[in-house]
Amino acid sequence: MTLVHKAAQVGFSTQAGTYSQGRPDYPQEISNWLTDTLGIDGQSVVADLGAGTGKFSRLLVPLAQEVIGIEPVEAMRLEFAQALPGVKVLEGTAQDIPLADGTVDAVLCAQAFHWFANSAALAQIHRVLKPGGRLGLVWNVRDESVDWVAEITRIITPYEGDTPRFHTGEWRRPFDGKLFSQPQVTCLPYSHTGPAETVIMNRFLSVSFIAALPDADKALVTEQLRELIHTHPALRGRDSIDFPYQTQAYVCRRAG
Repeated sequence: MTLVHKAAQVGFSTQAGTYSQGRPDYPQEISNWLTDTLGIDGQSVVADLGAGTGKFSRLLVPLAQEVIGIEPVEAMRLEFAQALPGVKVLEGTAQDIPLADGTVDAVLCAQAFHWFANSAALAQIHRVLKPGGRLGLVWNVRDESVDWVAEITRIITPYEGDTPRFHTGEWRRPFDGKLFSQPQVTCLPYSHTGPAETVIMNRFLSVSFIAALPDADKALVTEQLRELIHTHPALRGRDSIDFPYQTQAYVCRRAG
């Protein structure tokens, strides 16, 4: 567990249920990307690395012969097992993947790769992939051109600290061409539709570094988010809102 960042270990342990409820799903078009770009079919064995509660694994199950979840946080594995009782989920980290050499056709990391973006993790992913295998990296990225979405970012960013984040671009550093090709992106628009309590409150209270905050700081964030919901003209009084995202899906091809 020492390989798991404290914000992930604490935050995801305490907010696994909220995470499962509040995190957005993915656009329907992601299934086409999985089959056409990653080459996943009914004979594929696929590993979902940093599988969390299994939100992305659910998309893989109908497409692949076998899906294996890899997740270091026990509370998340318990949520995964409850949501997908027929799918194997193993304790493990990206630096120590509990799979044999050359056993999977694809590795997926959804909302996760920024946590372990280093050469040790890429070497492990390369090891477990078959020759010609592919690594898929997927993130739902907030559309901050929308003013109230940008306001949410303003509320939570002061608490970010040293938590690894997609938006910094640091996750790209390990791709030096030795083990994998450079990531190639496909962008898909997506809206997370639902009550503000789910789409905003559950989503952002389950952000790792927010979930790991002391109670007083967490209460302050909660108060600011509720005030935004109750006062912004695009949000107040609405039974359902549309939270705009862009799903960014990257393919990296195994070298050798």
